[in-house]
Amino acid sequence: MSFDYDLVIIGAGVGGHGAALHAVSCGLKTAIIEAADMGGTCVNRGCIPSKALLAASGRVRELKQAHHLQTLGIQLGQVSFERGGIANHAKNLVQKIRGDLTNSIKRLGVDILVGRGKVAGNQKVTVTTPTGEKTVTAENIIIASGSIPWVPPGIEVDGKTVFTSDQAVQLDWLPDWIAIIGSGYIGLEFSDIYTALGCEVTMIEALDQLMPTFDPDIAKIAQRVLITPRDIETHTGKIAKKITPGSPVVIELADPKTKEVTEILEVDACLVATGRIPATKDLGLETVGVETDQRGFIPVNDQMAVLKNGKPVKNLWAIGDATGKMMLAHAASAQGITVVENIAGRSRTVNYRSIPAAAFTHPEISFVGLTEPDAKKLGEAEGFPVSSVRTYFKGNSKALAEGETDGIAKVIFRPDTGEILGTHIFGLHASDLIQEAANAIAKNTNVKELAFMVHTHPTLSEVLDEAFKRAAEVE
Repeated sequence: MSFDYDLVIIGAGVGGHGAALHAVSCGLKTAIIEAADMGGTCVNRGCIPSKALLAASGRVRELKQAHHLQTLGIQLGQVSFERGGIANHAKNLVQKIRGDLTNSIKRLGVDILVGRGKVAGNQKVTVTTPTGEKTVTAENIIIASGSIPWVPPGIEVDGKTVFTSDQAVQLDWLPDWIAIIGSGYIGLEFSDIYTALGCEVTMIEALDQLMPTFDPDIAKIAQRVLITPRDIETHTGKIAKKITPGSPVVIELADPKTKEVTEILEVDACLVATGRIPATKDLGLETVGVETDQRGFIPVNDQMAVLKNGKPVKNLWAIGDATGKMMLAHAASAQGITVVENIAGRSRTVNYRSIPAAAFTHPEISFVGLTEPDAKKLGEAEGFPVSSVRTYFKGNSKALAEGETDGIAKVIFRPDTGEILGTHIFGLHASDLIQEAANAIAKNTNVKELAFMVHTHPTLSEVLDEAFKRAAEVE
């Protein structure tokens, strides 16, 4: 049977883009389908615009820290900023990267099919546009449909006074007082942006502690540096039972167990940062007998093949947020490359424990692998010991020179084999520093080997160097 394409990819986010580039390098005739903007959530509504806002607001914060600058011998007058200029910085960056991504795909000869893609049966995809519908055939199909913000029941979003991160990255206005629902990556990053630009923040977390998904040691110091000294009020162990848009926004806080309202807040705006859910509705999965799980994620195996009743569906794959494996742009890209390798007959899987993540706050937070509680649970289950070591930025020459000494690096490992189980960093350039630990996990390099690797002096990388050396001494 002849096909229109060797590979058709539904969704042109970072995952779909990475898969398309690798497919071309492997000689596959490829098409990519996108109904909205090229680049998906990451480029248009997520990673890219939010990092632009963090970069600009971070400069404002730094320039306003008169005492810190004076210790470096620098004195500045009054610092001001233009909200519209900061918003335009983010918008311009989005346009540039979206254009670069589109041009890279076109340059390599990938066909861009504009419209909504759906599976239409085995090795068939329909593309629906405002002017009609067409069907294309492909030897292999990748679903890379991404995710959307999750809005809990009882919360009404109007996109103006109550909104998700999709609208927040536009920075249309700066409310005097904003509530942020959730203390994960999105909530932390936007609290960083808003407080730097002069907004008062109330952070609401349903669980009993802030930053519940982070390693406890990291969450503790992050709260001390990122929350306590800033204009941020916190409510833990409370759910936003009902949120009504308007002026003011009315938030009913309730006990998570009893659902009884315990307090009512009135704020100028509310950002709902309660996570994301897969965008997997109306993808035509029923045409091949595939059902998503209760949360809407597409079931896949280690090779990213879509599963039907636990068995792989031939020539159908899924990657990225739609699978729920690890909802990060670079994880989606790794999964896309993995699929193409498997299509090419080179068996490959994704090592999720080696994929790093970061929150681009000031200072940054990063991690790879397991938290210490999770590592200890695994050790108890499988019968091996777990140890951890900590080093601090306060003793690092480069951090001292920068006047940025708030920070910690924590390495969790097996003392019997030296295997790194997880690494967590809070501090200056943590998002860059974590890559060394991620590479070590990917290559299974143990702490004794890492302890002999030479690090440039004076650099922040010596924080990890010291941690590896301490870990190597643990018996």
